[in-house]
Amino acid sequence: MGWKEAAEPVLTRMPAVRRPEGHVPFKRKLMWTAGILMLYFFLTNITLFGMQSGGATDLFGEFRAILAGSQGSVLQVGIGPIVTASIVLQLLGGANLLGLDTDDPRDQVLYQGLQKLLVVMMVILTGLPMVFAGGFLPAQQSLQLGGFMLDQTGVQMLMFAQIFVGGVLILYMDEVVSKWGVGSGIGLFIIAGVSQRLVTGLVQPSQGGFFFDWYRILTGQVEVGSLISTSGLQTLLINDGHIIALLTTVLIFGIVVYAESVRVEIPLSHARVKGARGRFPVKLIYASVLPMILVRAVQANVQFMGQIMNSQWAGMPSWLGTYSQQGQPTGGFFYYVAPIYSPEDWMWFSANVAQEWWQVMIRIGIDVTFMVVGGAIFAIFWVETTDMGPESTAKQIQNSGMQIPGFRQNVGVIEKVMERYIPQVTVIGGALVGLLAVWANMLGTIGGVSGTGLLLAVSITYKLYEEIAEEQMMEMHPMMRQMFGGE
Repeated sequence: MGWKEAAEPVLTRMPAVRRPEGHVPFKRKLMWTAGILMLYFFLTNITLFGMQSGGATDLFGEFRAILAGSQGSVLQVGIGPIVTASIVLQLLGGANLLGLDTDDPRDQVLYQGLQKLLVVMMVILTGLPMVFAGGFLPAQQSLQLGGFMLDQTGVQMLMFAQIFVGGVLILYMDEVVSKWGVGSGIGLFIIAGVSQRLVTGLVQPSQGGFFFDWYRILTGQVEVGSLISTSGLQTLLINDGHIIALLTTVLIFGIVVYAESVRVEIPLSHARVKGARGRFPVKLIYASVLPMILVRAVQANVQFMGQIMNSQWAGMPSWLGTYSQQGQPTGGFFYYVAPIYSPEDWMWFSANVAQEWWQVMIRIGIDVTFMVVGGAIFAIFWVETTDMGPESTAKQIQNSGMQIPGFRQNVGVIEKVMERYIPQVTVIGGALVGLLAVWANMLGTIGGVSGTGLLLAVSITYKLYEEIAEEQMMEMHPMMRQMFGGE
């Protein structure tokens, strides 16, 4: 008996959100999407019951904009377990170790059940160290709960239970949006977190807010000095002026929107309906920016492991990693593989950087290499596992009754034409997005949003806009739903 037969009783019984029967009206989709978004913001503001006030360390740190959730809340783990489970499944599927055919309805159910089971396991593996490792989510010494007095271990178990429930909730919230709403829940949560930090970075009435800091500069509360001096330029461009951060944010918006519009359009014509023509667009960012979540999730898990080892292993070798009192890597392996988060991380001529210039350059080189190569690799995985590859695309075109003018109506012929464009564009787009993410991180953005987070937010918002426009068109012209396989 194979693993599929052994695991089928468990995987087929995993709870799932019921698919809608028939067409879901656009207004109802918007209501479901808005409702889940409100629930997400509500849960991110529920503090873990039993946690001490202050002293908590966010293990995800600068990855928080990508992995969503909120430090010290019920959604502590965010979408991290979902992303990690997707990475594991993509690697197993890419190596053909699962033996699952996603075109087979039975295997589809097994795949979805396996994904949910992996997410639950990742919630447990991520939540346990956060609560029980000490220092990351400090628990109260004792807690009166009804008629019971809980000791510190009992309080930690209670906190872990809340994190577990939050991790499972965000899994099914994502499924509700995917089946009943517009877009995906993961994309929605990333947009929510990044947008919140962007708006806060612009309008917060304290130091760090763009408008507030410029008010302080214009009223003379901040000493700028000579505009041609190093200190004066650094104050205006990087520190209080945020000019480079503003320009980077605007440029990222413009570049992503432009890149989304760059495409190779392959002409199509209907085999039976004369005059019915169309085009299949192969965009420059064909795999979208979502594979960047997978790349950054790998880095987040590596840094997460380093933080745990530093807190639990008193004699950890210096070549493996040294950490500051704030829990940031300052040397060793974990320093060199840590991403560049902000300008202060690589400006070795600044007093904020304690490392030598060659150490900083090695770190930059590793980060750029990892993001560019990793972006290309995960983009290929993403295309193959989401039925966007040449073979799957050729089948979709063939099943829709379309063909490429001048070529025989054959799946193999269409696949060969697609192979001229899709693999090359996928690699180029994935590498380009990785390079943009590192560049945005090095120059900084408004609100301290990571470059990857900003790229994801802009790209997901653009795709959400396209999807909403498509839904509205389908709503206005019901016949189009039948043409494109809708119900």
